[in-house]
Amino acid sequence: MPPGCWTPLTSPGLQLVPSLLPHSVQSALLTTLLTTSLSDTSTHKTNLHAHYTLPTPCEFFVLPPTTVLSPLSSIHKPITLSQALSKKLRWVTLGSQYDWTLKQYPTGTPPEFPEGVARFVSGCFPEITPQAAIVNLYSPSDTLAPHRDISEASGAGLVSISFGCAGVFVIGCGGEEENEVLAVKLNSGDAVVMAGSSRWAWHSVPKVLAGTCPEGLEQWDGGSENWKGWMRGKRVNLNVRQMWD
Repeated sequence: MPPGCWTPLTSPGLQLVPSLLPHSVQSALLTTLLTTSLSDTSTHKTNLHAHYTLPTPCEFFVLPPTTVLSPLSSIHKPITLSQALSKKLRWVTLGSQYDWTLKQYPTGTPPEFPEGVARFVSGCFPEITPQAAIVNLYSPSDTLAPHRDISEASGAGLVSISFGCAGVFVIGCGGEEENEVLAVKLNSGDAVVMAGSSRWAWHSVPKVLAGTCPEGLEQWDGGSENWKGWMRGKRVNLNVRQMWD
């Protein structure tokens, strides 16, 4: 199948775009997501913010791996940046900052969505206006529990782009009862669009496949030799959504 060819799947509105991104584009997007955006810790939050004091700007892939992150309470112990990037860092929010505790977006004017990422996503999927995104980071032992993305006040499709190790993506289909499921292996550079009725479907990532990061992406290092090979044990997923019509 030619790269970037749209493939309709069995769930209405669900489409797979295999091999959408060549390795060079994947590498450039990773640099934007994990260095430029991630370093702006005053705007783009992570799961680490609730537990550790992060430097501002926090240039994760520039600081030495031995850099210590101090906990905000005695419940947690200090960790090194190497430990944080190996396992502890699980998500980054871009644009409007989703509240994982309240399961809602805050009111008021959201932070500006990263222009380069928005321009790229809109160029590939012009029917979607990028307004918020979650960047998930997985190790091979990690999973994503079944859930639905229903906090957005828009029926526009949700775009998901994969980087690094392949993952098994499972989604409910078969109409309103979702009495069937579809399992798809998503490789680095693949994209999925959940539109139509599939926009509100239950979905999960029950498996990340170790040793499947493409060779062309294994050498991504975020600009520092200290992190070369880091992507070999990682799956990064960019999930972009439109908040309102």
